[in-house]
Amino acid sequence: MINPSTRASSTGAYYFSHKLTEISQLEAQGRTILNLGIGNPDLAPDAKVTAALIKAAGQAEAHQYQSYRCTPELRQALGAWYKRCFQVELDYRDEVLPLIGSKEGILHLSLAFLDPGDEVLIPDPGYPIYASAALVAGAKPVPYNLTAAKGWLPDVAELEKLVNPSTKMLWLNFPGNPTGAVASKADLQALVAFAHQHQILLCHDNPYALTLNKEPLSILSIEGAKEVAVELNSLSKSHNMPGWRLGMLAGKATYLDAVARMKSYSDTGIFRPIQEAAIKALEADEAWYKVLQQTYLQRRELVCQLLDTLQCSYATTGAGLYLWAAIPTGWQDSFAYSDYLLSTFDLFVAPGPVYGRNGEGYIRVALTQPAEALEQLLKRVQQHELAGLQV
Repeated sequence: MINPSTRASSTGAYYFSHKLTEISQLEAQGRTILNLGIGNPDLAPDAKVTAALIKAAGQAEAHQYQSYRCTPELRQALGAWYKRCFQVELDYRDEVLPLIGSKEGILHLSLAFLDPGDEVLIPDPGYPIYASAALVAGAKPVPYNLTAAKGWLPDVAELEKLVNPSTKMLWLNFPGNPTGAVASKADLQALVAFAHQHQILLCHDNPYALTLNKEPLSILSIEGAKEVAVELNSLSKSHNMPGWRLGMLAGKATYLDAVARMKSYSDTGIFRPIQEAAIKALEADEAWYKVLQQTYLQRRELVCQLLDTLQCSYATTGAGLYLWAAIPTGWQDSFAYSDYLLSTFDLFVAPGPVYGRNGEGYIRVALTQPAEALEQLLKRVQQHELAGLQV
């Protein structure tokens, strides 16, 4: 028996990987599960995007290895998108690095900047991959608290108590996953100042910026941020392209060079037709975005009705693809409540503790199912609750 590495053993299995296996088994038994647990957009990209993919796939050179940094045209399109959406100037030649999805960027950033013994400040609750990537790099993840009392935003005073000479990196994510919290420009200015003071790298994960968010904001728009910060983004949520695996890293050239060196050992660029299609996606006009936002707004209203019926409390001030809701009074365990919804209503939602200790008592509900399916679910839950009252 050849044992796996300590690295492989220390990270454990990702919760959603085994939960989706369980859901598949239930569906094989004939049950229809409504999955609101995964942030996996069900909508299609613009028809022009798929047309560009098909056209590019017919070109002979499309099937060859591609440049590690992808085509200049894709980097130009990503830079123009940042200028248009976030008012951030990026030099496409060396301040934009396309990625095979932003998730791989989290790992490659960690490999590029962390050594054994380094510490990484990660949000609790927050995306679990931040901690996993730190562990893979041999570093120590150190959680910092996000709480309802502080609007699920970082407390710089607490960060001051956690930072030490071993601290190398701080992960941020606004609008937040799972909380939907939105940081103001002043919030980001304070965090950039903190990073300058302690000479740590701010890694801002920004894939939800254009989803139900009135004022999209990039950390790179903050004065002085490029010296201490990089930003990940993705077309998964903003352009309905999660399976295409197209993301980006933006920031100072020397920072991106370090990540590009790590990437050169794991991939050889992005399939050329996907690059061509992404360029077309990034040209989407305001009308396309408006239709997408209206769709998510309708779904959010239905999910709010569902949560009201279930007696879950929630805030409506957040942004992004999720609603973050407190479980009903009388329930103490988010995993148990999630399992109850699955067994009773064939509904899967994500238990809050998946995202950290501070997620206990909460569930995350994704807006990734059609309105018709949400309406049917709402009727089932309302009928169940009414029957309970009549007993």
